[in-house]
Amino acid sequence: MRAGLFNTVGVLVIFSCMGLAAGENAVRKVPEEAKKLLKGVTWFVQAAVRIEAEKTIYVDPLRLRSVEKDADIILITHSHGDHLSPADIAKIAKEDTVFVCPNDPKCLSALKGKNVKVIAAGEKLEVGGVKIAAVSAYNLNKPYHPKSKGWVGYIVAVGERSFYFAGDTDFIPEMKDVQADVAFLPAGGKYTMDPEEAAEAAKVIRAKYFVPYHCGGTIVGRKDDAERFSAACPKAVVMEAVSAK
Repeated sequence: MRAGLFNTVGVLVIFSCMGLAAGENAVRKVPEEAKKLLKGVTWFVQAAVRIEAEKTIYVDPLRLRSVEKDADIILITHSHGDHLSPADIAKIAKEDTVFVCPNDPKCLSALKGKNVKVIAAGEKLEVGGVKIAAVSAYNLNKPYHPKSKGWVGYIVAVGERSFYFAGDTDFIPEMKDVQADVAFLPAGGKYTMDPEEAAEAAKVIRAKYFVPYHCGGTIVGRKDDAERFSAACPKAVVMEAVSAK
């Protein structure tokens, strides 16, 4: 169910209302807190997100517009082509851009010659005042993202805000230890959680708001993925992708 729309920095946000009878709709006032937390946050497509704050941070940049802000930090969750895109990295990388990625040979090969910091699940580091922690990301009942690969999601703390980017994952036990202001959860199914599974994960993750990504039918999933997640998660925030492609 849809209920309540507002725009913030070009991002469409939809809140769902729970506990309603079938066919019933109601509008929930959008908290000012959510607007502040999402200020300067852009979702492009799939798992590509940009945070504009004290530093400009990209996560898994993909299908970026031709002119984008230079990156201070680029986080790569794993080496699949829809998360590690050299062509998109070239659009935003500068001489002093810092890259963070797991110890994946394909990631390291693609980023050779750049300022790369390797991280594993459970590890933390700080780049220019931005605190970054790696969290496991893997499939439980699918072959696409085995735990043995060591691929990750990230918790990013910048200024007074914190964000969890789960990466390509199922609802895994490690999520119970995650705490952030906003959690981005894959909800497209097939390679990751579907909307209902993501909503179950949201029940154990300690976050104020939950954003579905890696969904929407552009690459994987259905067009109504976000609405399905919104219907199942009372703190859902749905962002409109702004990719040029």
